[in-house]
Amino acid sequence: MRISIDADVCIGAGQCALVSPGVFTQDDDGFSTLVPGHEDGTGSPLVREAARACPVQAIMLQE
Repeated sequence: MRISIDADVCIGAGQCALVSPGVFTQDDDGFSTLVPGHEDGTGSPLVREAARACPVQAIMLQE
């Protein structure tokens, strides 16, 4: 699975980091980013739930 975050859409709500902290984090400005080395979602069964939790649908998942 490939995960991408649309930085132009992200509002920094942080729901993804709360749901799946092993894959998502927030940068110094509070916007979502991927934890280095986890760009493919490896190790977290909650990646899809984190994408659904995004209030502006800034997270895209590709199989």
